[in-house]
Amino acid sequence: MALEMRPDCERCGVDLPAEAPGAFICSFECTFCAECAEDLDDRCPNCGGELVDRPTRAKRHQDAHPPSKVRRFQG
Repeated sequence: MALEMRPDCERCGVDLPAEAPGAFICSFECTFCAECAEDLDDRCPNCGGELVDRPTRAKRHQDAHPPSKVRRFQG
């Protein structure tokens, strides 16, 4: 099963394209930008899990395995 690749930071709403570095996720795929992950001391505020670098997904794979379009930021 492929990662969901959520499109935005849950804390600040910044865009996090699947093909770009700079996203951090926990084991439940809660997703945060690098700045917010650092502010959170690399701990997910939802589950307390460790935030780690999310791998990127090459654009050539996104047709067969599209990233999520569901935004999580509640602003």
